[in-house]
Amino acid sequence: MGTQENEQTGSTGRRALLGAAVLGAGGAVLGLSGTARAAGAGYAHGGLKSLPKPTIIGHRGASGYRPEHTFGSYNLALDLGADIVEAGDLVPTKDGHLVCRHEPEIGGTTNVADHPEFADRKTTKVLDGVSTTGWFTEDFTLAELKTLRAIERIPANRPHNTIYNGRWEIPTFEEVLKWQDEQTRKRGKQVWIYPETKHPTYFRKLGLGLEERVAKLLHKYGKDRRNSPVILQSFEPSSIQRLNKLVDNPLVVLLSGASSRPWDFVEAGDPRTVADLITPKGLREMAGFAQGLGPTLDLIITKKADGSLDKETTLVSDAHKVGLILHPYTMRNENPFLPAEYRKGTAADAYGDPFGAFKTYFATGIDGVFTDNADTGVLAREDFVNG
Repeated sequence: MGTQENEQTGSTGRRALLGAAVLGAGGAVLGLSGTARAAGAGYAHGGLKSLPKPTIIGHRGASGYRPEHTFGSYNLALDLGADIVEAGDLVPTKDGHLVCRHEPEIGGTTNVADHPEFADRKTTKVLDGVSTTGWFTEDFTLAELKTLRAIERIPANRPHNTIYNGRWEIPTFEEVLKWQDEQTRKRGKQVWIYPETKHPTYFRKLGLGLEERVAKLLHKYGKDRRNSPVILQSFEPSSIQRLNKLVDNPLVVLLSGASSRPWDFVEAGDPRTVADLITPKGLREMAGFAQGLGPTLDLIITKKADGSLDKETTLVSDAHKVGLILHPYTMRNENPFLPAEYRKGTAADAYGDPFGAFKTYFATGIDGVFTDNADTGVLAREDFVNG
């Protein structure tokens, strides 16, 4: 998961019976259907309702302790008690395989710069309107990507993670699906995953549509059903609409800051912003093809100019009224990622008071939260539930 506003820079089972809904111009221009499936049906046998509340979601695994989107990170998230592992952010290779990387640009998350044979692959592209220089997964075959190793993305905040640089390769989504089954058997407990389609409009223009590839693999492994332990998410509502036609999995629309626009809206000429989507009307429309929202935490409680918490919004109650669950992102232990009142000192790699922040956000009624530190989240939930 990531947002244009902060994630890339390293700064900070219910569905309403609402009939057919299309997400405004974005869906209409793309010719997508928003037809809703029956609300809540089919979850009695282990689906979303089986998850603890608030749900602790391991953000890209246990990325507070290991380089993100590696099996080292995914396994540790389970060891630390995560209810779901975000495995992973899905981007395609040149030959059409899906791999797990935070972004298609991999200069900051792999050792590709150390491979002279790939020096000529470095290039500049416009990714969702932003000029980006580096190496891109769509310019590599899977075999080539498998020669690379993952590194820590934000070493200034997590210098301790750098000792694991080079230890793990880039996982494919198919490997993740197999890993999920292996870990479920090994641990005697159903392992859940929460993959995201990354920049789907960008990749569809390249002839590398993500949704069909995701659906094909989920169908192959029998994980495309209403009660399958795979939640799908995207920052582009039209991607969720597309997935809604291909699979029966729980679906979640991710939301950046209130003033931002989903990139598929930009491409389709839809002038609406996230602020429009979180109105009662926008929420009703999204509830027609999704079961939940993944908003940035700032949409739950706004912040003042100094980074401290300001006012709680009505998003939680408004979303719940139309049957949508909320899994906001991202809780982290380090000072720069915490609201100002929960920071301790000024060191960029020092821990603040995440327990205080977790308590404040849990009190809003959110259904779960993404966190880089699943162990902290589990303990914070225990404190919250036990009063």
